[in-house]
Amino acid sequence: MEIKLNRQSDQSLITQISTILAEKIRSEFLQEGSQLPSIRSFSKENQVSPVTVSKAYALLERNGYIEVIHGKGAFVRNKEQRSTNESRSDYNWQLTIPDYIQRSQSMLNKRMEYAMKFSSATIHPGLLPSVYLVNEIVAILQADPQIVARYGTVQGDEDARKAIRDYVKTYSNIAATPQEIIVTNGVQQGIDLVAKTFIGPGDIVITEAPTYTAAIDVFRNRGAHIIPIPVDEEGMQTALLASLCLSKQPKLIYTNPTFHNPTGTVLTKARRRELLDLAQQYGFLIVEDDSWNEIYFDDNPPPPPLKALDTSGHVIYLKGFSKTLAPSCRIGAILSKGTVHQRLLSAKSSADSGNPLLTQKALIPFLRSDRMHAHLEKLRIALEIRRDQTIALLNKHAPKGVTWIEPKGGLNIWVSLPSNGNTDELLWKAQQAQITFLPSSACYPGEPQYHHLRISYSYPEPHDLTQGIIKLCQLMESYLQDMPPVR
Repeated sequence: MEIKLNRQSDQSLITQISTILAEKIRSEFLQEGSQLPSIRSFSKENQVSPVTVSKAYALLERNGYIEVIHGKGAFVRNKEQRSTNESRSDYNWQLTIPDYIQRSQSMLNKRMEYAMKFSSATIHPGLLPSVYLVNEIVAILQADPQIVARYGTVQGDEDARKAIRDYVKTYSNIAATPQEIIVTNGVQQGIDLVAKTFIGPGDIVITEAPTYTAAIDVFRNRGAHIIPIPVDEEGMQTALLASLCLSKQPKLIYTNPTFHNPTGTVLTKARRRELLDLAQQYGFLIVEDDSWNEIYFDDNPPPPPLKALDTSGHVIYLKGFSKTLAPSCRIGAILSKGTVHQRLLSAKSSADSGNPLLTQKALIPFLRSDRMHAHLEKLRIALEIRRDQTIALLNKHAPKGVTWIEPKGGLNIWVSLPSNGNTDELLWKAQQAQITFLPSSACYPGEPQYHHLRISYSYPEPHDLTQGIIKLCQLMESYLQDMPPVR
């Protein structure tokens, strides 16, 4: 098994090996019961000493990821001692084939399907303008049946880019031209295009800690050296970032400053300006993931996006429309300037031949009409009610020692157990009760914290939300009662 090791990193090889293998195990690339390569073969393939590999395996065993059986080898431990009908041994030879996937935690969490689904930050279909969009698609097809026989342009339909320009001006106070906009297959493709364009092995990428799971996957798989900066009630701690920049040279900062995913926090306007000042001083790019700045509560809009404050072209702005309008359309946009824009457009041309034209055309009338304003107003009210419902249920039913951050917008609540808790273990128990959530281990690019979880209140119906939160609180109480006391 060949893995990417950064020999210039300040992390030891032991830590790098154990971290990469732990991420592969959490992502289920290395599945329960599968055998790791022998110390000798791993050492030879990755050109590290057997002692280093032995210590890395020992660290993995100490952290509960593997079991080393004398005379047989190292095996990925089961989450629980449960049997499986599928033998992994016939496929162990595949580990000899090198790959460039260091982790894919986002794939693992997206494929969870349970009755009470708190794991996915998506909005219930009943809150989306699906009927309007279907009627619009039908009208477009009737007026121009040949639209299905035409490719869209790589950069995106010009009318769609004009509509996006008007939208971000109205709702985000961002001034842009259609030529500075690239239509993407959602925000996720935007992150991937940025990474493919600007990030290579060993490049330093800064993220918040915790951060968006899929972004970690993308940067890790590019071979980036990811350095996390903790989040507090005011967002990313820019003072720590400033100290880090004295000794490191980050190439890119990935941030989700508005209703941060997963914690729901908002980067203050003062810290936004500090972040922009640091970008100008040290010459790094800022990738601003702004998926739902319009979904604010208590009639309290968030500060302007970083992009609206940027005067020097340091910010690459990623905007998504799928979550709030039509997930199946997968429409997003990249806003950037100068040669950064040209290079991203070149990367887009290598990735695909353009987004589907039909779905772009279907969204144009909605983005430009008063319907969009009315839809966002109703969506804010509906999600604020769900947020308040979840907070009230947690206040009433959550066990002692469990805390949470009350979000001012967005789709998620960040819940914390006592520091010795492990939400990976809690998740397994919850799945038996047909409940799922996002454990915090998925959200850290380095050594994870295990005692948090993200609850997405935006998808369940109110009745299901009530039943699910009450049941989850009961599971938390049972789990905490069974935990050994902190020494």
